[in-house]
Amino acid sequence: MELTLTTPAVLFPAISLLLLAYSNRFLHLANLIRQIHGQDLSPRLQKQIANLRRRVVLIRYMQEAGVMSFFFCVLTMLALYIGSPHLAWWLFGISLLLLGTSLWLSVMEIRISVKALDIHLDEMG
Repeated sequence: MELTLTTPAVLFPAISLLLLAYSNRFLHLANLIRQIHGQDLSPRLQKQIANLRRRVVLIRYMQEAGVMSFFFCVLTMLALYIGSPHLAWWLFGISLLLLGTSLWLSVMEIRISVKALDIHLDEMG
């Protein structure tokens, strides 16, 4: 299979949308953390804070992996432009691995988010 300039360029909109979704998650968590700041630390709230802390860290790693994937796509295009297809293959492979890592971290963050909802549901009955 031949790697052309359009191959890594196809990932640009997908990675951009993914980073936008991650930013929205982060902003939502930031607002939630600001809302609970200063409240009495009940056992339920302590569980939620621990949960939020793990989610914020995961979102940071998700964003970093996504940005690095984007960066390696750019490097792939640069390598193709200067006539180094072998280097371009390696860079594109790294980009795909970083994108996969970002997606896997997203799945982990979603699972933690579901646990947060379970804490609320347990309290309701």
